[in-house]
Amino acid sequence: MSTNLRTARAAARDSGNGYVDIDVERARSMTALADGPKPHPFLEGVHAPMTEELTLTTLDVVGTIPATLDGRYLRIGPNPITPDPVGYHMFMGDGMVHGLALKNGQALWYRNRWIRSTAVSEALNEAPAPGPRKGRSDTVNTNVVAIGGRTWALVEAGANPVELTDTLETVAHNAFDGTLDGSFTAHPHRDHLTGEHHAIAYEGAVPNEVRYVVISAEGAVTRELSIPVEHGPAIHDCSFTQSQVLIYDLPVTLSPAAIRAAMAGGERFVYRWNPEHRARVGLLPRAGGADDIVWCDVEPCYIFHAANAYDLPDGRVVAHVVAYDDYFIDSQPDPDATGRLERWTIDPATCSVERIVVDACSQEFPTTDERRNGLANRYAFTMEVGPGGIENYRGTRLYRHDLETGGKQAHDFGADRHPGEFVFTPRDVDAAEGDGWLMGLVVNRADETTDLAIIDTADFTGPPVAQIRIPHRVPAGFHGNWIAS
Repeated sequence: MSTNLRTARAAARDSGNGYVDIDVERARSMTALADGPKPHPFLEGVHAPMTEELTLTTLDVVGTIPATLDGRYLRIGPNPITPDPVGYHMFMGDGMVHGLALKNGQALWYRNRWIRSTAVSEALNEAPAPGPRKGRSDTVNTNVVAIGGRTWALVEAGANPVELTDTLETVAHNAFDGTLDGSFTAHPHRDHLTGEHHAIAYEGAVPNEVRYVVISAEGAVTRELSIPVEHGPAIHDCSFTQSQVLIYDLPVTLSPAAIRAAMAGGERFVYRWNPEHRARVGLLPRAGGADDIVWCDVEPCYIFHAANAYDLPDGRVVAHVVAYDDYFIDSQPDPDATGRLERWTIDPATCSVERIVVDACSQEFPTTDERRNGLANRYAFTMEVGPGGIENYRGTRLYRHDLETGGKQAHDFGADRHPGEFVFTPRDVDAAEGDGWLMGLVVNRADETTDLAIIDTADFTGPPVAQIRIPHRVPAGFHGNWIAS
């Protein structure tokens, strides 16, 4: 990246443009109500934050943990250390990572730890965590992954990644050892053929570009390509094939009106549905430049998460995504929004996108056998979204989709038991696609406890092979992964 571009980005970042640099204390002081703050829906119920860090080494298990599972299941989400309903949005809460270590058929421990932002360290009366920050916000709360043999907590649009120890303590805010110039993303995707991670990143303070970022198998950024855009689109996820990277440039963008409202004490989240923004998908050759992107128009919609994408022999590209008709008409998520599983066939010759609904049921958090990332895949798993929208976690089922036959199976955890995102790990290195274990957290509303449930995909509709009991409710969160030892 040129010195001029780097200087311009730094100036924009420090100017206060974008939600990452909003003066939160000013907003709070201007909106304090005479009768005190009112309750907030994302600080109550399944979202009510935990108030302490725990280490539990005695955990009850129902069933049998597969002996071949050796590693850690990790999941992260918002958990404000000093909850304040004034201007709160769940996307902005202090990050907390939860983890369970499994080995030799045993559950070794459960831990939960706040990600040490400056605000969290101050609240805990600790010295600030080391490492460089971007702008005034260093909250990281959206995903936790393994890259280059290390564990990283991630967020999009602003703050640097945070490196964690194997026991979930914050090591440092770390821009991949200084190799990352701009912001990063919550959703890098690993190519298991090369070991590289591919990502599309955006930054609230720099609304006229997004960036294609490549990280080597060793964990260093090897490419950071600037891509011109308009309006500051919120590109939460991306896909890649063996030849292309897919850029979902869709009409949720920075809102000048929302930024002004936030500065005056309104919601801190300043992205909104923008009907003036051109909805398009970009096909970027993996070795190409911004001028090589083929932009294909698509009907206005929004995507949080993509399952996978792959090349067809005739040059077209297939992607499976969860798509919404619109999103963020207002600041808070739309409780009536329906995310459908769709197959998009993108034709660079005609710059067109054919959309086919695979399953119209409301669902989210698609996951696949990641060994097939960028290659044709048969199976995808999703989480049901029940009444009230994804943030209310009212669904009770997981779905297994056969993308070749159109078949679908459901695993139902039963009344008052609500799963979050589940992740897949293969039974062994030679297992067929989709043959292995699905695991994730299930909240039991009846007794305010949580299970790490492990499902054998060979008996998807049957009971979990193991349920590891956590004797408290883990707040509804975002993303995580199984990180094998």
